[in-house]
Amino acid sequence: MVDAMSDDGQTKISKPIFEMGALERQIFNRGYHFVCGVDEVGRGPLAGPVVAAAVIMPEDVTIDDLNDSKKLSPKRREIIFERIVEMELPCAIGIIDNENIDRINIHKASLMAMRKAVMDLKMTPDFVLVDGTFPIPKISMPQIAVVKGDACCRSIAAASIVAKVTRDRIMERYETLYPSFSFSKHKGYPTPAHLEELAIGGPCEIHRRSFKPVADFIEQYELF
Repeated sequence: MVDAMSDDGQTKISKPIFEMGALERQIFNRGYHFVCGVDEVGRGPLAGPVVAAAVIMPEDVTIDDLNDSKKLSPKRREIIFERIVEMELPCAIGIIDNENIDRINIHKASLMAMRKAVMDLKMTPDFVLVDGTFPIPKISMPQIAVVKGDACCRSIAAASIVAKVTRDRIMERYETLYPSFSFSKHKGYPTPAHLEELAIGGPCEIHRRSFKPVADFIEQYELF
């Protein structure tokens, strides 16, 4: 079910764990107590920040319907988000804005956001589970990168929900600043409606200039 976990804790998981919580049980059985899940949202949008969350879930904590945020309705995500807040689980957010995404690229920005979330936790985790294929650079605690971790690790699923709800709320506020873009609906992703808005008025201040669709519109407007 799991690729071998090396003693240095830096192993990558090459295939998903299909039973929710199975990997975390292995880690708890090894004597770790504060297991932190980390996930990010916002790699694909043309506008806005990339947002990461880190959540520590104790072994005895259960949350109904906890799952990958993409598999939950917005209403259900909000309910679980509020539940995480009410339970006062150790949680932190890392946000990297569009200007820094353009400066260092989205891959590095995503890892930077995840590292920031982990480092901003008020409680230091003794093990970190990271969604995806890349471990977080420059953290001292043991970690594992888990492919599709948000669908099989409770702590990563919780982090995915916190990150998603946080970013959605940010994009909803941006719509009040840039009313010509319906950010509350498409959240900055390259939907037909968003591309049409770009074609009509060009990009705004929170668009990612290094992303090709935005760069194409900038070039188009510079011709006039």
